[in-house]
Amino acid sequence: MAEYLIYFNQQWVGDHPPEWFGTRVEPSMAVVHEMEKAGVLVYAGGLEEGGPVYGADATSGTVMVTEGPYAETTEFLGGLTIIDVPDLEEAKRWAGKVAEGCGWPQEVRRFSPRPG
Repeated sequence: MAEYLIYFNQQWVGDHPPEWFGTRVEPSMAVVHEMEKAGVLVYAGGLEEGGPVYGADATSGTVMVTEGPYAETTEFLGGLTIIDVPDLEEAKRWAGKVAEGCGWPQEVRRFSPRPG
């Protein structure tokens, strides 16, 4: 089995009226429950918007934690799901279900194997 990250940047969500987002809760949670039942879900969740963001850097030899993202960027992570599945094809199948449930695009990336 391998772990895969399914994620989206907040900017991919698009501009929708607030009531539209309410229509996405049930289908998105249905996919999460389906993953739980299938035994592939490691974690799923969205990130809060507008809260403080911190960056940590130790490249100077001293750990520095500052408010604000480590790198300036125009996009930011909106939510993520981690699954443990046999292969990329299965990961892509689940990513499609997440995209359908949420109503916006998702990306899939495999985690590097953990050192033994």
